[in-house]
Amino acid sequence: MIQATDGNFYGTSIGGAHDKGTAFESDPSGSLTTLYNFCRQASCADGQDPYTGMLQATDGTFYGTTATGGAYFGGTVFSLSMGLGPFVKTIPAAGKVRAKVLILGNNLTGTSSVSFNGTPAVFTVVSDTAIKASVPTGATSGTVQVVTPSGTLSSNVRFRLTQ
Repeated sequence: MIQATDGNFYGTSIGGAHDKGTAFESDPSGSLTTLYNFCRQASCADGQDPYTGMLQATDGTFYGTTATGGAYFGGTVFSLSMGLGPFVKTIPAAGKVRAKVLILGNNLTGTSSVSFNGTPAVFTVVSDTAIKASVPTGATSGTVQVVTPSGTLSSNVRFRLTQ
């Protein structure tokens, strides 16, 4: 399971209504909801037997794979949208002042500011999906925020300032 940006946990399992696997959500209290039963489509075109856990991409969508099913019965890559918003991810998730950080996201072209827990940073937009930034003097541990023409994106994990 992974914890998504909404605080809930998402994963895949064997079994389910068609005994071909499920995608599920669990809130922090443990309440479980089946989101999808695999092999609902003719000839299991949607896949069966989830093979990996799901990942949440920076556009908010979940992705995973199945071991079998699909067009040639060799498995599929699937996506699952739960309506979660986009976010940015820092690589690494911790660093010292002046450390170089890669910030991944979507629609980053035109970014006007990057800040580390409210402290403005020097940055360069590398592409529509990547920004290079330096951890600014005065930064503290907390959320990284990127202001784009479409709005403000926050990091999915708090950036941890190290000494």
